[in-house]
Amino acid sequence: MSFITSPTECSLSGLGVLVTRATHQAATLCRLIGARDGMPLRFPTVEIIDPPDIAQAGEQLSHFADYDMAIFVSPNAVLWGIKLSPEQKLPAGVALAAVGKRTAQTLAESGYPVDVVPESSFDSEGLLETPELKDVAGKRILILRGNGGRELLAEALAERGAVVDFAEVYQRVCPTTDPAPLIHRWRDDVDVVTVTSNILLDNLFTMLGEEGQPLLQQTPMIVISDRMRQRARELGCREVYLARSADEQDLFEAICLWASNR
Repeated sequence: MSFITSPTECSLSGLGVLVTRATHQAATLCRLIGARDGMPLRFPTVEIIDPPDIAQAGEQLSHFADYDMAIFVSPNAVLWGIKLSPEQKLPAGVALAAVGKRTAQTLAESGYPVDVVPESSFDSEGLLETPELKDVAGKRILILRGNGGRELLAEALAERGAVVDFAEVYQRVCPTTDPAPLIHRWRDDVDVVTVTSNILLDNLFTMLGEEGQPLLQQTPMIVISDRMRQRARELGCREVYLARSADEQDLFEAICLWASNR
């Protein structure tokens, strides 16, 4: 799949784009869609809240400076990690790694330069391919994540000789939003769906229920990884496209490319 060279070429001409990101993370993508005459439709399929044991998370983060490297798996890991840290600051002297571009950007915007970020595949697999994570024998690494994150990073780093700990600094919960209004107007309003994680995808499928699931399966979808594309197809989605990453600009360009080829 190729990508358009400039978003200024894009006109969405009233196309409805379902945005499933958490409420506090949807504004930029919705603004980009609206600026090109598209119709952003907000339907958050995840809520981000404090971890169930804030004291435990805070205790883990109080030892942040004892680690050689900290890996942030998402923008929420950055925001909640800083929020729960002593004095709401990350100590200096620890190498900071980000799984994706949006996570790296969130760190930078919070005042923390990023030392390690994948160059192409913006996921755990891509991060593991960076030179800095190839030689980690004897190093202590802290992974900041939400509840129920993937184990791939920890397992691979442990195999390479690192000592790995987790700090679960937030939790993701499925919203209880009534899907009936969205289902009612789906055929008229929803032209394409954007989803940026398998958790969001699974929650969307669950929230829509038996009445809405066939509508989702018949609607073009944009995801951000081959793993997500496989999951979408397992759920019966027939037309699945791939964006470069979860970065708003990459998602927007993928939406524009889909619109130009429809």
